[in-house]
Amino acid sequence: MATLIAALRSFLFVLFLIVTVIPWALAVLLISVFARGNTVYWACAAWLRVAIYGARYICGIRWRIQGMENLPTQADSRSAVILLSKHQSTWETFAYPSLMSHPLAYVFKRELLYVPFFGWAMARMDMIHIDRSKRAQAWSRVAEQGKRLAAMGHWVIMFPEGTRIARGEKGEYKTGGTRLAVETGVPVVPIAAAAARCWPRKSFLLRPGVVDISIGQQIPSVGRQPAELMNEVEAWIEAEMRRIDPDVYAPKRAASAT
Repeated sequence: MATLIAALRSFLFVLFLIVTVIPWALAVLLISVFARGNTVYWACAAWLRVAIYGARYICGIRWRIQGMENLPTQADSRSAVILLSKHQSTWETFAYPSLMSHPLAYVFKRELLYVPFFGWAMARMDMIHIDRSKRAQAWSRVAEQGKRLAAMGHWVIMFPEGTRIARGEKGEYKTGGTRLAVETGVPVVPIAAAAARCWPRKSFLLRPGVVDISIGQQIPSVGRQPAELMNEVEAWIEAEMRRIDPDVYAPKRAASAT
């Protein structure tokens, strides 16, 4: 019965997303013709906020965030950081722009630009879309655009594991984010995100609960090596994941002890 109710609520939520994104995206496309500065970004972030509140009131997904004080304040408009986050779900990609005070520049695969309405609106934002089949060109674009955005005080956000990872699992942490940090001299901020307990990867079956987000302290990048810095980021994120979502890791600890 609980699964049936969750499926019904999830269907209503997806319907809610479709009904709201179409007019919102069309409005963003119109605004982008005349807008300056970060107007388009905040217009898109407003829809993302509508989306996560839709998930809250339709599906019962709440959130709890620790460590916001580790981010530059809204008054520090030129203080760039590179956010390196655990990636389990669509939820955190929706939530970060709507909950953080600075414009975020995601590094994402360009195929998302072809998603009707949603992707069209994304294309009007100042972000970094890459062709993952061309790795050398992709890195050049990340480096070029990342340096430009960091100089503007924007926060570049990357998912070091490259894709959504199943709850309780760990992917390979790639050094692109720390490499950019070292080249720009911008500090990195590790983020642990336990969203899959409510919104699993590659699924639209949402379940009520609390998404825990933990934001770590800024780690300076000056004088560091990308691999060494990423090892520190990985160690913090994975340890923090076990703190904020201990239930999913406990069976593995028990199995390894036998």
